[in-house]
This record gives sequence, structure tokens and C-alpha cells, in this order.
Amino acid sequence: MSSSISGRPDYAALSAELIELLGVVDPGAIADMLLQRAHSYGATDIHLDSVSNGLRIRFRIDGLLRDICPVPTEKATNIISRIKVLSNMDITERRLPQDGRISSTHLDGVDRDIRVGTMSTIYGERIVMRLMPDPTELTTLDSLGMYEDQLEQINRLLKTPYGLVLVVGPVGAGKSTTLYNFVSSLNSSDRSIVTIEDPVERRLPGASQIQVDNKFGLTFPVALRGVLRQDPNIMCIGEIRDAETAKIAARAATTGVLVMSTLHANDTASAVDVLRQLGIPSMVIADSLRAVISQRLIHRICETSRQEILPDEEARKLLHLPEDDSTTKITEGIPAPCNFETGYNGRTAIFETMMVGRHLKEAIHKDAASYEIADAALEDGMISLEESARRRVLDHTTSLAELHRTMIDKSLL
Repeated sequence: MSSSISGRPDYAALSAELIELLGVVDPGAIADMLLQRAHSYGATDIHLDSVSNGLRIRFRIDGLLRDICPVPTEKATNIISRIKVLSNMDITERRLPQDGRISSTHLDGVDRDIRVGTMSTIYGERIVMRLMPDPTELTTLDSLGMYEDQLEQINRLLKTPYGLVLVVGPVGAGKSTTLYNFVSSLNSSDRSIVTIEDPVERRLPGASQIQVDNKFGLTFPVALRGVLRQDPNIMCIGEIRDAETAKIAARAATTGVLVMSTLHANDTASAVDVLRQLGIPSMVIADSLRAVISQRLIHRICETSRQEILPDEEARKLLHLPEDDSTTKITEGIPAPCNFETGYNGRTAIFETMMVGRHLKEAIHKDAASYEIADAALEDGMISLEESARRRVLDHTTSLAELHRTMIDKSLL
């Protein structure tokens, strides 16, 4: 397998390898090799886009799409057909979207789920393959990357016997990983734990995991009602997507069940607005909500190609450093082949931890706006997302540019 000096993939060598194989190997077999290479390189997605002159293949690694190699038109059809066969799709249907999955045993001997989706475009079919994580792989709370004060907040939170705990953030921010971590840390023989997911991404020994199946009427609300009749201690909902699910979850959280779920919201304060939009009264939100955790993934500075610099005046203000501080340095990555000319290598998570205390509960009761909820949360001890990013800059994990990106994402600049 081709690799760079840092152990990361050498895309130029991989592209050359694929181009060579296209000339001597059945193009359908290239699909199998792509799956193996993507897993080996830690990719989360494979994108195959039909373009005017063939097929464009890209891997998503560390959140960024990387071009692998172009495939000529005469070879593209066989590669697409092979993937559709592996995914149990209709290879004759090229106009309507299709969803499928591939279960494949790779070099590490682990069966991993690959979710596949097709879509018709003006040049042909577009295929995106999402490589799911190892279903047996679970991490600990300590490995999430929280700072000690945030971890103390989470440990106190998880001792709560009932209430609603939400993990929010954009797609691909690692919300499901955090949620699995919380549930795993609570998993013990004296608790009844039930998860309702779509899909079930990881296995939790000792927990009852339910796979939602809309085709047969097993929706989130239907599964929730059924589980509540079985007197669980802890319920984990993969995602709150609709008003009915939100209302059942909030009601369960006020009747003795610890309910955990993900929610699509930009930050912790806006999660309250999302719940209101889903039809949950402010009074119920204030009574049921225990905490909202928002997270993002930021890039790590490459360990082998970095330099320390003194921040300028604007950077010192952004980092909340004293005006007369002339010694504190920050780190930048140096673009190099070992980090694909980005200066970064890998990602880590940053968190905003909003615990619902007295000030925040009062603000929610009064139908306060998001900015007022954020202010109340800070009074109750919230550690903000931008503060977490500042810490990562000052401990030389990430760069000032990543702090800027985090703050722009939250519109804080």
C-alpha cells in the first residue's frame, strides 16, 4: 500500500496505481480495491461523480475531499455497475435515486457497514459511499478530547436519573460518537438501556438496540411508545427529527427516564429554539432539559511540520491574552507532502457544554431569545465553543485559522 513518510496516504502514488490497474484489471474489480484502500487510509466517504469525460473519484479524509484519480468514460460504467451489484441495487435503474448497503470484511477482519446512495446527474450517476465505523469499537469519556472542567460537568450530568440530554452540531461533527460514549459509560447490569437508531452504527453489549424501519411502520415515535411501556432507565434516540418524536422524548424525560439524543442545531442556545419550533412549550423544555452539548471537529497541526510564532495584536485580542504579553507563542502548520500541503494531520473535537442551571431555566421559562439563553448559560458556567477552540490554539493543538473558522461558523466575529 502506498503511503507517505508520515504513514498517511500518498495520493499521487495511489492515483498512479489505480490508473495502471485500469489498463490490466476488470474495472469492476477496481471498486473492491477502492473500498480496501479507503478503509486503510481512514476515509469516511468515497465520492464517485460522473463528469463530462468519465468518472471523478474522491476520498473524504479529515473532513476534506481528496481527488484520487480520473476514470475514462468507457471504464466508468463497469465500476458503477459493480458497486450497485454489491449494494443490491437495480443496475438497470439509472434515473431514480437508490439506497443500498455493502457489508464487507476488510484487511482487519472486521465486518463493516458501507451505506451507498445513487443519484442521477446530467452526466450520469453519482455515487456516495459512507464507510461506517467499526461496530465493536467504543471509546471512553476521557478519549473524547474534553478539558478537565468540561469532563467534570459531563460526569455530574451522567449521574442525573432523568431528564433530556442533547448533543448538537452539523453533519459530520461526531455527535453519534459522543452519544455512544455517554451511553457506554452508563451501561451496567442494574440499568435497562434501550437505543432507537437509524442506523445502528455500533454495538453496545448489554443494551437493547432497535433499528428503525420506516418501510414496515417502525418509526421513531412508534418505537418510542413501545419502549416506554417497558419501563427503561435510559433511552438513547439516534436523532430527534420531528415534532412527535420530540414531544414523546420530552414527556419521557419528565417521568423518570434519562433520554439522550442528537439534534440538528448550530449551537447549544439555538437547540432551545429548535425544540420550540418542534412544538415543545418553553415550560416543558425548562423542566425536562438537563444539558445541551455542542461540538465541532477541528484540524490538528501536523506533528512533523510545524513552527511557533508570536501572535500579532489582533490575534492576542482574539486569544484574550494581556496586551503586554510578548512571550506566549502559538503554532502554525507548515504545508508539506506529509500533510498534503495543508499543515494539518488528523482532527480533534471541541465542545460547548451548556448545563441547565437556575439562570438558564428562568430564561427558558420567559421565552428568552437565543442570545439571552447563551448569556444565562454563561452565568450557569457554560464553557463555550470558542473558548474550547482558544484553549486548543494555546495548547498548540490547532491553529489561529481554525479558531477563526469556528467563530465564523457560529457568526461570532
